[in-house]
Order: sequence, then structure tokens, then C-alpha cells
Amino acid sequence: MASVELRNVSKAYGEVAVIHDISVEIQDGEFVALVGPSGCGKSTLLRMIAGLEDITDGDVAIADKVVNELTPRERNIAMVFQSYALYPHMTVAENMGFNLKLAGKTREEVSRQVAQAAQMLDLTGLLERKPSQLSGGQRQRVAMGRAIVRDPAVFLFDEPLSNLDAKLRVQMRSEIKMLHQRVGTTSIYVTHDQVEAMTLADRIVVLNAGMIEQVGTPLELYRQPANLFVAGFIGSPAMNFLEAVIEPAKGDARSARLEDGTSIRLHPGSRVEPGLEVTLGLRPEHLSPGKRKDLSGRIRMIEPTGAQTHVTFELSGRPLTAIVDGSFPVTLDTPFNAAVAPDQVHVFDRSTGLSLR
Repeated sequence: MASVELRNVSKAYGEVAVIHDISVEIQDGEFVALVGPSGCGKSTLLRMIAGLEDITDGDVAIADKVVNELTPRERNIAMVFQSYALYPHMTVAENMGFNLKLAGKTREEVSRQVAQAAQMLDLTGLLERKPSQLSGGQRQRVAMGRAIVRDPAVFLFDEPLSNLDAKLRVQMRSEIKMLHQRVGTTSIYVTHDQVEAMTLADRIVVLNAGMIEQVGTPLELYRQPANLFVAGFIGSPAMNFLEAVIEPAKGDARSARLEDGTSIRLHPGSRVEPGLEVTLGLRPEHLSPGKRKDLSGRIRMIEPTGAQTHVTFELSGRPLTAIVDGSFPVTLDTPFNAAVAPDQVHVFDRSTGLSLR
């Protein structure tokens, strides 16, 4: 196992910069997810760590050793791609042991390591099958097994579950987490799916336009987003945003006035001054239906999911989403009242987008 450190790493294609001065340290044995929208640079960053992309500026260090000039093989990493990249004419066992064979390992050693990995991934009964005889989830497990047998210092995952259906994604997500708990190898995981990142990672690096927006544990990003981008990206359904102006303080009480005159109470610790233009962030799961009318509107859409129902209601022409219990009665085009606790209201400076909590 090994730590990974990015020191002021940049990447440009000619005059077009795609990665901007990124620095982050990943501890030995840590599972870190790189997340962000398409085109944010997360896969490019992973490929730079792997040695598949040249570094324009800065250093990548693995186990405290700068590896900028080393080939991917010399970096002692193993990569699992979105594409399974299995050899169709080889059996599962041959696919998993191919790199060991190239490295000059004995037949007995290859068989032993393949058998260990197969047992770990529940592939023992499939070792003599060809890839065409496997399901998508089984093929991805074979690709993971091929990485495991190499006993690398670092695992790199590039959206490995993107080709799977929803049920298989959940299953494979659990298997990857259990694998990391058993093996403990330093892992870096690229995904655009923030639910995947939240459930798998010890820490998450949120990227946007080639820059880091925030680094933190899943709960830190959820509870204390640094800015509007992180607040809108982390959480499903996405956070609701409302424009408001800070009202004069009444003792320790702070509040903000919405465009329609509605007053929303804020956490006393909010760093705001009267007259400041802000954006309020309200997570759908924190909007509680009831008699108190912090927010009032008419229901425009209902999306039952079973245990919960997603309710979209209109407030001064703006749609807001609330999550209510699946048994709570809701009807289209009827009034909907929601309350929100002051400590659940996120406040952002409208001009900078930065959190004021």
C-alpha cells in the first residue's frame, strides 16, 4: 500500500488548460472519490496519476516517490476501467492471470494468486468460462480480479460501474466497498454519480472545470458545502435555491426575506449583515410538511418512490422539491405548506457563491 500526493498538478493541451494547479494528499489505505460533472477533468487527473497522461506542471508522488517520469507499470498501480477490456478468447482464469504470466511468475504462483482473488470475488465456479458466457457484473468482477492479483500499491477506478444496470450498480458498489475493507489498498475512484461517491469513499474531492471546489468526508460535504456548486452537486434530489435579502436582526434572531416577502429564519451563527443579497439553500429532505407556513405554494408534480414521495410545489413561480413520507396525502394543484428548521438553512453570498455558515 502507499500514499498518493498531487503537488500543484496542471495539465494543458497546447494553450487549453484542463487541470489547474491541483494539490491533494491521499493517505495510505484511504478510499478517495473524484467527482464532478462531465468535462471537469476527473478522468484526466486519474490518468495522470496512472501515467497514461503527461503532466504539464507539478508532481505526482506515490509512496513519497515522485513518479512523473515512470511508466504505468513502474508505478505499481492497477486500473479498472469502465470498459471491462477482457480478452474474449481467454478463460476467466487466463484473463486474471495474464499480467502475472507476462511478469514471469511460475504457473503454480499464478494459479495460487488467481484462486485467492477468485474466492474473494465469488468467481471460483466461473474460472473456466469465457467472457461471452458472463453477465456484465461478472465481467466487471473479473476485471477487478485481474487488478487484485497484481497486489498493487494503488487501485485506480475509472467509472467502473457505468455500463451496468441500476440493480447491478448497487450490488457491485457493495462488493467494491467490501473488497476495500478486506484488502485495504489505497484506492482512487472516479465517478460522476455523487451517490456512488458518498457511499464508497472515506473522502471526496469535488472538481469543477479542472479545479478543486472542496475536499472532505461525505457528511462534511453534505452538511457544510463550501459554495453553491458543491451544495447543488451533493445530495439527491438536488438542493433548492432561493434568492433573498438579509433582514435587520431582532436580538440574536437572524432572518432573510424572499422575493415574495416570505421571511425565513436563519441559524444564529450565519455570518450575514442586513441588506446583504444571499442565496438560501434548502435540501428537499429538510422541508417538513405541516401547519407552520415557512413556505407555501401549490403542488405541481408528485413522484412516488415507495417509502417516500417527492413533491414539487411552486413558490412565486419557482419550483421547489420536498421529500415527504410515502403515506402523506398529497394531491396535484392543491396548497402545500412546508416548514424548515433554521439550522437546516444554508446561506450563500449571492455575489461570490461562498457559504456564510
